[in-house]
Amino acid sequence: MSRRRRAIKRPLTEDAKYHSPLVTRLVNTVMICGKKSVAQRIVYGAFEQIVSKNPTANPLEVLQRAVDNAKPRLEVKARRVGGATYQVPMEVPVDRQLALAMRWLVDFADARKGIPMREALAAEILEAFQGQGNAIRKRDDVHKMAQANKAFAHFRW
Repeated sequence: MSRRRRAIKRPLTEDAKYHSPLVTRLVNTVMICGKKSVAQRIVYGAFEQIVSKNPTANPLEVLQRAVDNAKPRLEVKARRVGGATYQVPMEVPVDRQLALAMRWLVDFADARKGIPMREALAAEILEAFQGQGNAIRKRDDVHKMAQANKAFAHFRW
């Protein structure tokens, strides 16, 4: 662990098209090898797909609800106590909740083979918006694991 001071959290800039820090964060999560313009094309293409599937929906609201649905509230962390390792349930900080939800959406969209990334991302966002899909299943698995290990909650510190 570093002995220096903690890094200062820089504020996210808003993206050019939607003026939303959430979209910027999604673009940064999609981005590979610093290719931001490619990531922006993927995300904006996914938003166009979302609008084409439900013309009345605002893609920003759909993304916000999808991320809110996929956010985990609890997770387990390994704690070593007296030679044994316990999976201790912990509350997830807000920033990590957002990071995990975004990562799960992007990773499961990337795992869909045979279709372009923008279509896969749009499908994953719409499924999370409706409360189903792989990201929601992952969140439920994380919650189940925390529930199963709540006997070790007293090891929290």
